[in-house]
Amino acid sequence: MMSRLVFFLVALVVWVGLTWPVDLQNLVAGLIFCGLATWVAGHVFVGRSRLLTHPRRYVYFLLQYVPLFLWEVLKANFDVAYRVLHPRLPIRPGIVEVRTSLVSDIGLTFLANSITLTPGTMTVDIDQANGRLFVHWIDVKATDVEKATKLVAGRFEPILRKIFEDEDGQP
Repeated sequence: MMSRLVFFLVALVVWVGLTWPVDLQNLVAGLIFCGLATWVAGHVFVGRSRLLTHPRRYVYFLLQYVPLFLWEVLKANFDVAYRVLHPRLPIRPGIVEVRTSLVSDIGLTFLANSITLTPGTMTVDIDQANGRLFVHWIDVKATDVEKATKLVAGRFEPILRKIFEDEDGQP
């Protein structure tokens, strides 16, 4: 029950943030939709509710992940724009294997989406059992798994581990 309450409250805070300024109509709609979302998807966090009660995870998300993600997206946008505007279109597209030690579904999902939302890269497959992601990269800088992992996922993975996994590496 606690996980559903936390899920509802987080969803409501996001709703209020997205529909600012707050008025009665938006608040009532938010209560209805957040209640519906909690009823439909609240069970997802039942086994992991202990992770949602640690405020430091929210601090890591807001103060470390979000700024890093926005910075990486900004850099990648300029890189892709340069490649598009360059007369010879300097690209070397390919699919690389990226290793990850994240084991939780939500951690892997955040990593895959962070990679995909960064222009120039797109996660095309996840092999959760073996901790591998396959990423299409607009300009492959390394085919070696270790180097590709460092370049593509290395900046996101440590922060996502702090947010979505226990200290002992368990989901």
